[in-house]
Amino acid sequence: MTAPAPRLVNALSVDVEDWFQVENYGAVIARERWDGLEARVAASTGRLLDLFAACGVQATFFTLGWVAERNPALIRRIVAEGHELASHGHRHERVAAIGPERFAADLRDARHVLEDIGGVAVTGYRAPTFSIGPRSTPWAHDILAETGHRYSSSVFPGRHEGAGAPDLPLTPFRPSASGVPEIPMTALRPAVLRGRAIPVSGGGWFRMMPYPAFARLLRTVNTAERRRGVFYVHPWEVDPGQPRPPGVPALKRFKHGVGLASTEARLGRLLHDFAWDRMDRVFAAEMAAPRMAPAAVPSRLATAA
Repeated sequence: MTAPAPRLVNALSVDVEDWFQVENYGAVIARERWDGLEARVAASTGRLLDLFAACGVQATFFTLGWVAERNPALIRRIVAEGHELASHGHRHERVAAIGPERFAADLRDARHVLEDIGGVAVTGYRAPTFSIGPRSTPWAHDILAETGHRYSSSVFPGRHEGAGAPDLPLTPFRPSASGVPEIPMTALRPAVLRGRAIPVSGGGWFRMMPYPAFARLLRTVNTAERRRGVFYVHPWEVDPGQPRPPGVPALKRFKHGVGLASTEARLGRLLHDFAWDRMDRVFAAEMAAPRMAPAAVPSRLATAA
């Protein structure tokens, strides 16, 4: 009798930003107003830390430098409880919109702040709004390597609000020979959908989809395809009492607010039903692998502009 395949460990991550910094509110909340708005990120991130401790799991916290500057005690707690401290950039700007030079400066600013407060090396990165792509930002992974990062988890292998691309690999890959590896967000491409990606990585899809359906999809990733998943959550997703600014278009208001009251409970089920750990441990082999030769990278990814 064949022994069952070992249970795969998935990567658990948190994108640490406050409720007013989300893309859906960008048109109605100018960043110049941020310091005057009610800050809730320390309390909501604390709820996630409490939940993770109760479930006995550790995660990667992709944290804005802007948030870290204003919440040093929170950063120290993340590190003290054994989680990986990683970068979400400094100012929560779309990478494609700011260009290579400002991107490099943003990376350096965030890394300096996070390492100074956290007292640990910061080598992981996730772009705001998954705004890295082989066509829009072909320089991004090289700059990440040049600024001391070891990996990125910033790409959605499908269509995602102006980012991502449907032909990207579903598993870790190197977009360039000299850049850091990319650990893409988890998706399925069932044949019945002719290659269209179904997100299985958190966010609004996790909040909208019935929990049994989401769990079934992630189980397919783990068992049928033998892939490790990457899941993400924002602190504001476990904060149903957050302010609701006026003037937000109906669709964006729905996408931001759907399911907030039940996210924490659903997340607790997910942590119980699957195995989880930090990004840097789940994908340690991919981060340590030698750099690919250019020929090993699909040409449409390595050369697209």
